[in-house]
Amino acid sequence: MPKTIIVSNRLPVKISKIDEGYVFSSSEGGLATGLRSVYKHGNNKWIGWPGIEVTEQNDRENIRQQLAEMSLAPVFLEQEEINQYYEGFSNDVLWPVFHYYISTYTVYKQSYWEYYNIVNRKFRDEILKIAEPGDVIWIHDYQLLLLPSLVRAELPDVSIGFFLHIPFPSHEMFRNIPWRYELLEGLMGADLIGFHTFDDVRHFTGSVSRILPVTVSANIITTGERSLVVESFAMGIDVNKYAALPLKKVVKDHIASIKDAFKNSKLILSIDRLDYSKGILQRLQAFEQLLQKHPEYAEKITMYMIVVPSRDTVPQYAHLRDEIDKKVGNINALYRKMDWTPIHYYYRSFPIEMLSALYASADVCLVTPMRDGMNLVSKEYVASRIHDDGVLVLSEMAGASKELIDALIVNPNNIDEVCDAIITALNMPEDEQKERMQQMRALVTKFNILHWVKIFMDKLKEVKQMQRSMQTRHVSFGTEQSIVKRYSKTKKRIIFLDYDGTLVGFKSNISQANPDRELFAIIDKLTEDPANEVIMISGRKHKNLGEWFGDKNVYLVAEHGAWYKEQNKSWHKISGLSDSWKQDILPVLETYVDRTPGSFIEEKTYSLVWHYRNAQKGLGELRANELMNNLKYLASDKGLQLLPGDKVLEVKNVEINKGKAALLLVEKDNYDFIIAFGDDYTDEDIFKALPDNAITIKVGSNVSAAKFYLRNPAEVRKLLLSFTESVAVEVKG
Repeated sequence: MPKTIIVSNRLPVKISKIDEGYVFSSSEGGLATGLRSVYKHGNNKWIGWPGIEVTEQNDRENIRQQLAEMSLAPVFLEQEEINQYYEGFSNDVLWPVFHYYISTYTVYKQSYWEYYNIVNRKFRDEILKIAEPGDVIWIHDYQLLLLPSLVRAELPDVSIGFFLHIPFPSHEMFRNIPWRYELLEGLMGADLIGFHTFDDVRHFTGSVSRILPVTVSANIITTGERSLVVESFAMGIDVNKYAALPLKKVVKDHIASIKDAFKNSKLILSIDRLDYSKGILQRLQAFEQLLQKHPEYAEKITMYMIVVPSRDTVPQYAHLRDEIDKKVGNINALYRKMDWTPIHYYYRSFPIEMLSALYASADVCLVTPMRDGMNLVSKEYVASRIHDDGVLVLSEMAGASKELIDALIVNPNNIDEVCDAIITALNMPEDEQKERMQQMRALVTKFNILHWVKIFMDKLKEVKQMQRSMQTRHVSFGTEQSIVKRYSKTKKRIIFLDYDGTLVGFKSNISQANPDRELFAIIDKLTEDPANEVIMISGRKHKNLGEWFGDKNVYLVAEHGAWYKEQNKSWHKISGLSDSWKQDILPVLETYVDRTPGSFIEEKTYSLVWHYRNAQKGLGELRANELMNNLKYLASDKGLQLLPGDKVLEVKNVEINKGKAALLLVEKDNYDFIIAFGDDYTDEDIFKALPDNAITIKVGSNVSAAKFYLRNPAEVRKLLLSFTESVAVEVKG
């Protein structure tokens, strides 16, 4: 039976060393809770670092055996690997860049990168010990960005999902990383890449399209022969657990104590891990401003602030902790009364029962990170409000803000706005609180952690099915043999060949895409066979095609069907066409050339082409869409067609159509073998026009009306050569 292997930096258990040995305790983390239903089922496994350095081989074996009983497999790391891969590359390069803190906190060290590679390979080796073809591997988070491709190289048939639990930055931020290419290449091994929000998806595809030589179409990335999908999946929490906790006796006792301690004031709750991305200092500034500008709230409100220790041996984090200590001390010193302290501050972690009591007791929960992937504290607070009261103040920079729209959404950098939101929250009528909280509770309940796991795994299966259907359409060895066999048994054939992107690759300068010796040899071999009628049907100018193939035994169709040239005859064009429309369209195109550096206009007899292959990535596409919208009505009034192609937009007479041209030629004789190759939007007209028994092949893409696809011109040439060789073999036979 295929199994599911979950891989994350840390295992879902905490391991502590005591005198007699090691103690194991379950993690309360959201991921551990959600994936328990997966890794504890059947022969599934979870692979990760145990969280401590274990040097003795005997200890390692004992830990391995004990973890195996819990369906867990450890990756043991040396202290130097922990320092350089985890503290170094993961937390001094990726974390600050992905959270938009690029100057103060980022350290680019070559040794960090080298250890990041070493540790990702260690994880791969552990996966390879237990993974088999057909398995599903779900990799988590920024510490393991290289792992999907490392695993794919060894196990090409497995399903690989990847989920990033932190934000993905814009291209402008991401491109600062010296190893940006390699990191994205690492992720290309996945079949499905998941993020918390659509913004992260957009940022990721934007970076991929600018940095890697891949094709990005909406949320599908095509790299070589594989297509992978990028999608957003908002992570949830274990709602039932948080809704049930306030009903337990121990939590009820805590709630009673909290209510008694703060009976005369409203409680504002703030819970964070120590990190510069959490906006703790800005939150304190907003609270201080409230006390300063609105002294009437003195003794009526209290902030209960928990900061969970994290990396406080790192200088920047130690400095942040000092700043928080100072700020809290200053506020309390300035505003404290005999029996009232504005901020109750705790620098430690709390048991979940106490956290539940605080969630259930707090009138307001302040969640205002500067940047956060999702932020589950906000959802935990909502799930804990079983009486549908309380107010959530939430940063627009947290992924959760895209879902919890009934919270008071704030910009955490705007101190005035946060201060005003706290006041609004404190004074919100109960009816409004109830209405907002009910909406949020319904959403958090529906989109819980198990739902998140299910929709991710369902999508991964769907992606694998999509890939398999694409593979069946690809002209693989078996399909090629079948087509070649059919070719060799037929006596009257017509072969339609597009030129650019089909027989030759694209060049940045269109005048440089000349045919080479190999292509001429293939054309000669095809045309030597009297059973073949070879049609070169291209959007190219007729002069170009005439110069290159005029002396060959090839029927030429240029400019999408505006010009025809039979073998050994001169060119003739379609009668009754006018080009007077150009005087109105040309000035519009010239405006876009002026606005788009790198773009230019190509003029053909009955069409104008705006090329943007050399324009800045993204700008060309933006201008092409604008131009399409600008020309849409003008073109339809003048009987023109707009043809978006590969880095081009062509305006031509609507009567000119490759499909019409191809159909006219097919109908001239009784062909028993019809085949057409093309790579462009214009070639879709041919694919649609040809009869059902025709073989139609799209080049470079699998999204087409064509029956099959090939990846590139090299594969087209290989198939054409196979045709000529098959006939030679048949003749000899």
